[in-house]
Amino acid sequence: MSTTASRPADASGTFALGGDLTVNRLGFGAMRLTGPGIWGEPEDHDEAVRVLRRAVELGVNFIDTADSYGPFVSERLIREALHPYPDDLVIATKAGLARSGPDGWSPLGRPEYLRQQLELSLRHLGVERIDLYQLHRIDEKVPTADQLGELALLRQEGKIRHIGVSEVTVEQLEEARSYVDVVSVQNLYNLADRSAEDVLRYAESENLAFIPWFPIATGELARPGGPLDTAAREHGATPAQLALAWLLRRSPVMLPIPGTSSVAHLDENVRAAEIELNDEEFEELTKAV
Repeated sequence: MSTTASRPADASGTFALGGDLTVNRLGFGAMRLTGPGIWGEPEDHDEAVRVLRRAVELGVNFIDTADSYGPFVSERLIREALHPYPDDLVIATKAGLARSGPDGWSPLGRPEYLRQQLELSLRHLGVERIDLYQLHRIDEKVPTADQLGELALLRQEGKIRHIGVSEVTVEQLEEARSYVDVVSVQNLYNLADRSAEDVLRYAESENLAFIPWFPIATGELARPGGPLDTAAREHGATPAQLALAWLLRRSPVMLPIPGTSSVAHLDENVRAAEIELNDEEFEELTKAV
């Protein structure tokens, strides 16, 4: 069945990554499938596997992960749960952040390291080519041209289909595009924190996918009687669902990737794709911050 009743993610609309990988815009972020501090194995391994399988059942065909989630735990779980992969499933992963322990993250963009991590991701995901490979952070200690240049070489070798960047300014994004064809940018962005608004506008103007991480942060907006709480009650929804619905309405290049380690929470998040905000509701939420 392909109705939105059984596949609510279908209601989120589609976007063609790089012009040739069409995905439903509401995806899944696989970071929180790992242990505390995004380190080690999940507390409930079987539930993590169920979450991934359920996401695909709900119509999610864009999954975002990274080598540093675990490290490699998230990628291995994706393979265990979903390999051999459905034909329409697009898996994005990243490299460029080294891990020292729980909650420890350090940019590391040496070309040989990025190549090593790409090879490991291919192995852990069980694929011959990564659909979307993202530079997780630009390492200021390494020339940007060297970091993106290595990804360009890996793409020429057929190991990467498309290249993206993460947590960049407009200037950094423009520089990255001078070295390689970039199809996506992943920055912190949500209803309560729109500090990357200029990057989103640039992505819109260039038809690049904008992947907001931490998409359902709501802050004070969700307080009882607040604008988000009020709109959620009117829709019979949760504040988190309204926050996702706002993102989907905000821009046609927006690909939210809410993550969770709970099947129940996953179902709730994906149902947000079926919520349609009217103009007045959208404007009220937009102006609330």
